[in-house]
Amino acid sequence: MRPVGWLLASLLFAVSCKLMPRNESSDSNLSTSMKGPYTAPAWVRHTTIYEVNLRQYTKAGTFNAFALELPRLKELGVETLWFMPLTPIALQNRKGTLGSYYACSDYTAINEEFGTGADFKQLVQQAHAMGFKIIIDWVANHTGWDHVWTKQHPDYYRKDLATGTFQIASGMDDIIELDFSNSRLRAAMIDAMKYWITEYDIDGFRCDLAFWVELDFWKEARPQLDAIKPLFWFGEYDELDKPEYGEVFDASYTWTWMHRANDFYQKGLPLDSLRTVLQRYDRIGDSSLRSWFTTNHDENSWNGTEYEKYGKMAKALAVFSATWNGVPLLYSGQEIGNRKRIAFFEKDLFERAPDADELFGFYKQLLRLKKQHPALAAGDPTIQTHAVKTSADDKVFCFVRKKGNREVLVVLNLSSQADLHFDLLDNQVMGTYRNAFSGAANDFSATRSFEMQPWEFLVYEK
Repeated sequence: MRPVGWLLASLLFAVSCKLMPRNESSDSNLSTSMKGPYTAPAWVRHTTIYEVNLRQYTKAGTFNAFALELPRLKELGVETLWFMPLTPIALQNRKGTLGSYYACSDYTAINEEFGTGADFKQLVQQAHAMGFKIIIDWVANHTGWDHVWTKQHPDYYRKDLATGTFQIASGMDDIIELDFSNSRLRAAMIDAMKYWITEYDIDGFRCDLAFWVELDFWKEARPQLDAIKPLFWFGEYDELDKPEYGEVFDASYTWTWMHRANDFYQKGLPLDSLRTVLQRYDRIGDSSLRSWFTTNHDENSWNGTEYEKYGKMAKALAVFSATWNGVPLLYSGQEIGNRKRIAFFEKDLFERAPDADELFGFYKQLLRLKKQHPALAAGDPTIQTHAVKTSADDKVFCFVRKKGNREVLVVLNLSSQADLHFDLLDNQVMGTYRNAFSGAANDFSATRSFEMQPWEFLVYEK
């Protein structure tokens, strides 16, 4: 969400580390499938989410300027465009010059900074015609101090018992918390969400700090909103900490994985520390799909870019995010190699890096594979994901995903060792595979030896 995001994630990480991992050697199948009461739209299974920070995306920072980027994003291969909040930003207690997207002043209005409602409607229509899906950030837990409801319906808000004023949201003094014990507030919130579906034909919601809002509200809201059209529900929570929210949401965050991967790279943790986190996610099953990412708006602004956090491991983690069971997430600027922290409350454009063309090609090929290969669908119970043992399991993370006779093999050297020599040690991988990036063929029935460079990745299709 914003500055406290890293604190929340750290707390989630600390709690999750108390759980005991499953013994990997006793079960090499790392993918199970469990369904909640709702079904995600079919297109979610192969989609990639692309988070749009509209203010920082172009010099104009408008819907119309962003529309010119759609052909480029279509070529890149992203499908779901998640727009950070589009609502007006409160003036009272505003942070910085332009304020936080997440301090809303009206749930059924457009931030004039971005253009008009007609502009957004035209953008959605154009995006749909090109095959994109549109989801918007929905901030249900809180508003800004001068939201229209503070005057019209002050009873919608929690009150500070000591002062009698509106309750500040967890120390962030530009936002105040709504009271979901109020049935009228719930109805008004659902009506506001309906507005964006009926007026703009959006395809779903990314629900900010979903776990700060009572689960029974989401259970009340989803069937009413899905009755208008099938929607994609993407919740900001980690299912290791709040598994019950998987009853409602189609996809969730992987904060625990993100923090463990950061510590793995920065602190030199053993590779098994990553495997244990994946095993714990596996035990939950697919009550909601996991979204894997290396950065987003919070991480970039408050905790550092993907290159600050993961250094030379960043691309290998991107490969993991697109090939493991789940829904990959990219943040604006990743495909052009942005390497700066973006000021959250100011105008601060993403920067194109010297290696932008190479990175665009890398993501284009990776997302093509995610979109088209049947073995990479998310939450498909007919797909098996197997760990592949190697002679260097302390440095190499290797797995294969299988759907019938279709397979994808991923080999990641998650170490700084150069000229790393190792062999595949089990029979999960046999036959001829093609390198997804170079096109070169490898017969793993004839030779099972590898040599890899530091943080190198290899992806093969059978």
